Amino acid sequence: MNTSLTPERINALADMAWAWTLAFLPRLGIAVIILVIGITISRWAGRAISNVAARTHQVDVTATPVLGSLVRYGILILTIVWALGQLGIQTTSLLAVLGAAGLAIGLALQGTLSNISAGIMLLWLRPFRAGDYIEVGPAVPALAGTVREIGLFGTHLETFDGLFVFAPNSTIWNQPLRNHTRASGRLLSFNVTVPADADVKRVRDVLVDLTTRDSGVLRDPPPNVFVESYGPGGIVLTVRAWVAQRGFADLQRTLLEEARRVLDAEEGMVPKEIVRTVPAAADPSRLTGASRARPRVVTAR
Repeated sequence: MNTSLTPERINALADMAWAWTLAFLPRLGIAVIILVIGITISRWAGRAISNVAARTHQVDVTATPVLGSLVRYGILILTIVWALGQLGIQTTSLLAVLGAAGLAIGLALQGTLSNISAGIMLLWLRPFRAGDYIEVGPAVPALAGTVREIGLFGTHLETFDGLFVFAPNSTIWNQPLRNHTRASGRLLSFNVTVPADADVKRVRDVLVDLTTRDSGVLRDPPPNVFVESYGPGGIVLTVRAWVAQRGFADLQRTLLEEARRVLDAEEGMVPKEIVRTVPAAADPSRLTGASRARPRVVTAR
């Protein structure tokens, strides 16, 4: 068989290449135009969906970024399939190949896919929302910060000192989580140590009056003051009061200052120590009296 390149064969190949180029270039140009338009529309649609969802207040603010991302990636996928169809590629066969490749990639990227599934579960169950202050994990120090955004792969947090933290969704989903702003109220507790010869009843009345007249303390359940212990160093009284979630951070500081001021003004009641405390989980007083009642304040979100 003669395979030498004769002038006639070269001319035939050149004519074939020219004919293929004339047929393919318009398709290539249309595919490029489709890609450019599709990418532009996907970005615009993603931003538009996020803005509309944020303005209507009918969609949870936590899900707004994810909705924008889903719309954007969905349009991009359709755009790519359409552009490949313009190039003459059979999209049916391509989808089958992509499915097989996706399975292989999924097995290789199990960690990334676990973040996506964890993000979906976080959006579905909503243990926290954007703006909540959360603490994740039993480790010390635990991962803590204000939630700024929940994405498909990770959650954006901002620490109390202004640091940006990117936490993979699977890390948050697989760890114990404490939401500091989910409930409508918080229990504020502190111990006051007074001299051993102080009038306990009078000290209790002064502290009850202080917490009752403070506008930040809830009336239901009422504040509770009781003797924690008697000792050679003095008498320790515990003050517990439910406060609104929004004012908890400021009130836990100012209330201790006010307690010191009013006790200093009373003869024989000058406190030796005032310490803010957090009742232990095994403290039985949490299940008795006012500690059992739940505040009935609903804060705006």
